[in-house]
Amino acid sequence: MRKEEVPQDQGIADGLKEVAYAVDEDGRYVTVPSAGWEPKNISNYQAWEVIAAEIAATRRRVLNGEASPLAYHMTRNQMDITLLAQYMGLMRWRVRRHLKPRIFKKLNQDLLERYASLLKVTVAQLQDISLVDEPRIPGRDRQ
Repeated sequence: MRKEEVPQDQGIADGLKEVAYAVDEDGRYVTVPSAGWEPKNISNYQAWEVIAAEIAATRRRVLNGEASPLAYHMTRNQMDITLLAQYMGLMRWRVRRHLKPRIFKKLNQDLLERYASLLKVTVAQLQDISLVDEPRIPGRDRQ
């Protein structure tokens, strides 16, 4: 594609530009900033909608007492048990146990603070998901 044909469709990037390669007037490949491309934006929106549905389902499970608030924060940060365990320096089985409401309520302050720090929330927000703002789908406020 030619340099002047690089798509500039606003999308999920929230004003950020991505690099695209195009051919300039001399026939050489150059990098050109692009705001986005509609088919890519659509697929990104669809992926974020799936993530938002996953977060909402986990939120319902936490509110119903089927999972600990840690499950919500883990899902919100797109983490699985293995990744969270690695970041925390814990065994997977321990993190899995912490996903049970009964066990989570008994966690000591030090462990709660470590989880909160990693997940970039306060200990109060870690323990009470109603204190956390709902995540938004990037770029959707423009449509």
